[in-house]
Amino acid sequence: MSTKTKKYQINEKDIDTVLNILKRTDPKHATPEMAIDILEHLQATFHTMRHYDPETLVKLYEELKKQKQLSRN
Repeated sequence: MSTKTKKYQINEKDIDTVLNILKRTDPKHATPEMAIDILEHLQATFHTMRHYDPETLVKLYEELKKQKQLSRN
């Protein structure tokens, strides 16, 4: 296994997921372009966080683990 992490690639499934959320929450701006903009923004935010605020990423990860454990019970 490579030590280099695989770079996330925005895909149609993720675009459709965000687009469906936008249709429910902000139909006026529910376009594929906006969905892509949101995904790119999230990707950039997490990339920056990885370099400048890794503690927050660890906290998010710990919260996710707790949620997964609770959903299994």
